[in-house]
Amino acid sequence: MQDLNKAKRERFFRRQRRTRAKIQGTNSKPRLSVFRSLKHISVQAIDDLNRVTLAAASDIELKDKTAKTELATKVGELLAKRLQEKNIETAVFDKGAYRYHGRVKALAEGLRNSGIKF
Repeated sequence: MQDLNKAKRERFFRRQRRTRAKIQGTNSKPRLSVFRSLKHISVQAIDDLNRVTLAAASDIELKDKTAKTELATKVGELLAKRLQEKNIETAVFDKGAYRYHGRVKALAEGLRNSGIKF
C-alpha cells in the first residue's frame, strides 16, 4: 500500500514539474499558483524572478457556507481585487498537477470575470 501512495505522489509531482517548467512569473505578469485540497482551495500570485509572493487568497478567509465550486469563484474574485490594487492586469495561470476542471476552472473564471487576463 505504501508503494502505491509513493508512486501516486511521484506522478503528481512529475505532472507539477512538467507544468511549471513551461511558465514563469514576473513582477508585472505573476504566476498564479493554485493549491487544492479536499476541503479548501488557495491561490498565490508569485514573482519567480524575485522569488516573492505578491498576493494570495484562500477560501478560509471567506468563511462562507456555500458549495466548494462557488467558493473557488469567490476566491478568484478576491485575488483579482488584490491584484488590481497593485495595478496588475495580466497573469500566467499555473494549475499545477490539477486538471483544469471543477474548482480549478471556477477559480480561473472568477479571475477572468473580475478583469484579470491570462
